Amino acid sequence: MNRKQVGIVIFENVEVLDFCGPFEVFSVTRLNEEKRREEPSPFNVFLVAESPSPINANGGMKVMPDYDLDSCPHIDILVVPGGWGTRREMDNERLLKWIAERSRQAELVASVCTGALLLGKAGLLDGKKATTHWRSLDWMQELFPKVTVEKRLHIVEEGSLITSAGISAGIDMSLKIVARYFGEAIARATARHMEYPYPETDERRIALA
Repeated sequence: MNRKQVGIVIFENVEVLDFCGPFEVFSVTRLNEEKRREEPSPFNVFLVAESPSPINANGGMKVMPDYDLDSCPHIDILVVPGGWGTRREMDNERLLKWIAERSRQAELVASVCTGALLLGKAGLLDGKKATTHWRSLDWMQELFPKVTVEKRLHIVEEGSLITSAGISAGIDMSLKIVARYFGEAIARATARHMEYPYPETDERRIALA
């Protein structure tokens, strides 16, 4: 099986579900439910950080990356999560340059929550539609005036670029990606395995009032 290589970026104070949600979706996907225990996922998922040291995620979870920026192998699908740590990483020129370079090599680039701000700082959003966590929508528009910030949509698809709203939205986005590659039936089976409701709409499910 020619497995799709999914690289998820992590950093200090990354939001846990921002990266664990997509990791779960991609790692539990199966093309044949009857052989769930015998066959692997068509996605090979791994975590990438700036250094090989453990990362302290939001809430204190310690996470060991699989690769650092220099040792990271080829990535087909690049996922950039968000969290409080994005505020610092927005000034991390090394990471931003790496994201920009890897995005040119990847088939698909996706962000969860304020990970979209890192994509914006890496120069990937100008002239495009995008979204982020509802608390950061106005800030995103101020930071990136050339971006059309979508305030109604949970997931925004711009060709090979996908951005999603906050935290749990990364699960919905990842299921959309599964559907892109392997069809809606496989994506729905993945959601069912997770006992997670399949996203039937791209409209925001969070009351912003």
